Amino acid sequence: MHKRPAVRRPATAWAFAVATGLAAAFLVPAFGSAAEAATTTLTLYAAPDGTGTNCTQTAPCSLSGAQTKVRDVVAGGSAGDVDVKLGDGTYRLGSTWKFGAQDSGTAGHPVVWEAADGAHPVISGATRIHKWTDTGTAGLWSASVPAGSESRQLYVDGRQAPVAQATPAQLGFAGSWTGTTDGYNISGDSAAKAWFGALSADELQQVEFDYPGGNGPWTESRCRVAGYDSATAALTMTQPCWTNTTRRASFSHASGGLPSMNPGTKPSFVTNAKALIRPGQWYLDSAASKLYYKPLAGQSLKSFAVELPRLESLLQGAGTLATPVHDLTFKGLQFSYATWNGPSGAAGFSDVQSNLRMTEAPAGGSTKGNQAMCEFSAPAGSCPWGGLTQPQANVAFSAAHDVTLTGNRFAELGGAGLSVMYGSVNTRIQGNEFTDIASTGILLGCTYDPTPVLPVGATSAQLSPPEGIKQHCTPDPAAVSGDTIGANEILTDTTVSDNVIHRVGTDYSSACGITLLFSRGTTITHNNLYDLPYTAITAGVIQGHVDHAGDAQNSVNINENNTISNNRFHDWMQRRQDGGAIYVEGHQAQYRDANGNAVPATGAVDPAQTLAHGLQVHGNVAYNSPRTNFTYYDDAGSEWINWQGNVAFNAGSRSQGGCSSTGHFWTSDSYFSGSTEAYACSLPIDSHVSNNTTVTSTPGPGDLSTTPTAGKIPESLFTSAGVSDDHAALVKSAGPEVSYVSAADGSNHILVAGEGFGANPKVYVGSSTLKNRDVQRLSSGFLIATVPPGTRTYQVSVGRPVDDPTRINDTDSTITYSGFSTSSGRGMGDFLDDIHYATANGSTITYTFTGTSIKVYGELNSDQGNIGITVDNQAQQTVATTSDDGQRHTNVVVFSADGLSPGTHTIVIEKLSGTYATFDGFGG
Repeated sequence: MHKRPAVRRPATAWAFAVATGLAAAFLVPAFGSAAEAATTTLTLYAAPDGTGTNCTQTAPCSLSGAQTKVRDVVAGGSAGDVDVKLGDGTYRLGSTWKFGAQDSGTAGHPVVWEAADGAHPVISGATRIHKWTDTGTAGLWSASVPAGSESRQLYVDGRQAPVAQATPAQLGFAGSWTGTTDGYNISGDSAAKAWFGALSADELQQVEFDYPGGNGPWTESRCRVAGYDSATAALTMTQPCWTNTTRRASFSHASGGLPSMNPGTKPSFVTNAKALIRPGQWYLDSAASKLYYKPLAGQSLKSFAVELPRLESLLQGAGTLATPVHDLTFKGLQFSYATWNGPSGAAGFSDVQSNLRMTEAPAGGSTKGNQAMCEFSAPAGSCPWGGLTQPQANVAFSAAHDVTLTGNRFAELGGAGLSVMYGSVNTRIQGNEFTDIASTGILLGCTYDPTPVLPVGATSAQLSPPEGIKQHCTPDPAAVSGDTIGANEILTDTTVSDNVIHRVGTDYSSACGITLLFSRGTTITHNNLYDLPYTAITAGVIQGHVDHAGDAQNSVNINENNTISNNRFHDWMQRRQDGGAIYVEGHQAQYRDANGNAVPATGAVDPAQTLAHGLQVHGNVAYNSPRTNFTYYDDAGSEWINWQGNVAFNAGSRSQGGCSSTGHFWTSDSYFSGSTEAYACSLPIDSHVSNNTTVTSTPGPGDLSTTPTAGKIPESLFTSAGVSDDHAALVKSAGPEVSYVSAADGSNHILVAGEGFGANPKVYVGSSTLKNRDVQRLSSGFLIATVPPGTRTYQVSVGRPVDDPTRINDTDSTITYSGFSTSSGRGMGDFLDDIHYATANGSTITYTFTGTSIKVYGELNSDQGNIGITVDNQAQQTVATTSDDGQRHTNVVVFSADGLSPGTHTIVIEKLSGTYATFDGFGG
């Protein structure tokens, strides 16, 4: 039982209002009962330019002024509702907007901070940059910024601009680099020696190297340069980043690896130097308080809004376990323009998995990175096992009870979007959009608190150190120094529902849409997750890497009664590899006997009772990610998972399975185009599969059924997955877009999947609109349409005609090729049955287009390799076109870019590796 702190109330709320001058703001509703009579509402108003203390609609306060007013009401013990309405505009914070116990409402009467009717308030941590000056150097402009400005992001007209960067090839770094314990010796690369030698010491220390896939294909590490000695050609990297990235300690009981990067690995990108700036890029000289930007062709800084983030934290709700912040609601707000500067430090971004990273120097006299390895490494590392450093969230809650976030937009953020941890109870995250976020969308829990209390049968050595929890799971360890850590610290009863999460991990591509660490009673349901660089939802990151079927109790936790249900996933794994729609590690239940009592693992464990308290995964629909390893992925040390009634199609050859799992899995009543029980490393203790149906990877309307029919997918699974129609406005704002179209069946019916299908979606075939009677909407993400005979899948669109210039065949005369040849008539599903292909590395494709987005269509297959893609002379991005399932996938999107500035752009595609590079045209 979590007790709410007592709140003193005056004789009447009205008497307090009169005493404080707030009586005029009270709205007393009509009532017909004593209970209704006791409820009053105090409405306050805030505006970006608000002043004073009236907080009325005609004389609004500032945010801080309104908060002071609320605190006065709370201190006076008002029993009524308090509603603060934020007017339209941008609220530029001077410091973090903080909430504590003194800002709290009462049970059933939360303090509500919400958008006023018709308003779109933006909570911003940025400075608007004005007064740009042409430097007279190759189109480079500069502007003064406030002293002390530091940021890893810049937003131009609402879109993130890339920091100055280039690939080693673009810089002519063609010679050899030799890895050392401190960095590199680059004596074999004359171009690199000249480039680094021309930089000042201060400029060198700002340069950052980016290593996509460096510590495994699921990672993207980054380290900064510490210095360069021109006499010896020694390029020194910052510590502990370099050690943590290139020399990680080995650990015992390993199930799956957490590899070191070869120290001789050249960076894929060299970033953050003024000398690197190309059109559309920027560089911040913090020491000189000067920002540099090189506009794209046709871009004018006089007409564009340039936002430089200053704050790393926009909103922080933090209490203590004894006095939590509680009963707060945030509704209809936008949180934007914050940064996260942690990766710019000496620890850098030494990526381990899912944006969890090593930041600590080696412990115990070790010369190798051993953070979070506890007694499993020698010398021992820090504890607990898996206690890695999490990304900072720009909106964060800890020790918070009964907090609701609904109808908000988390966008243009440099850290994680939202975190909830440290004893928070009954948090409701509903109906929000998370997009254009550098790190993880939603982060639940903390890596340092797997066991604030010991599970039955665990040893005392497995208890999470209380001081470590306070230090790493709260924003202010001193404020919680008096807390007694126990079951009260467990994240409990969090609901994440009806949210749209897309385009996260824009800077740190190992980010997940949702990361769930240690909790009880968490429900993640009816969300849409798509256009993601890595896994959509992960549960138990790292935790299981010392457990497996033969040795399952090395790492324990408090997880139980968590549910992931009725979510819709598509187009995840767009940049990284080795992930899934849902990825799970570690223990997911407490062991139970036949009476439901907790017992040790060696006790009389009842499978039915234990599974009932395990991770429930049901009603999810996942499609359109052929590069995924396992759609529903029970990986290292995972146990007690009930995979029931899920769907997976066109999502790799393995729909359920994993590597070095412990076991106790039940997979039933599901509809998969891939295999089940696909265990690549070792078999689990037990796996139970029943009543599953194998379906085609390209289902059409004929593969669905409204009644139970053998071999068909129940239509109800499609209609119930994803955001509910109660949040139609949210879904509409995210679309419409089409991600999948089936071939027409004999009755000319097609299945269309995507986002933002409203109540009466307009479906086009070419430029022709289908009649309403020919369209059956199943949900915001699925519909069935009757199309004219001969319709091809690429002709179908929703919301706008497909004859917009969104699909350009590879034979179009405006595309320029070097080293590519044509092939037609392959009969493999190529767009218009033809492709271009190359066998020689360095072969290129160049195309100039007008618009704000571009898609590259090609092929995924085992004989393909990497391609490099450059847009507007910015840094080349490396894209893997191999297929993880070993199957050929034709006419698929291998790369996409959106949010480009309006105007003309040029894209260049280069073959980097593999036997073939295959190209099938462009889309918009």
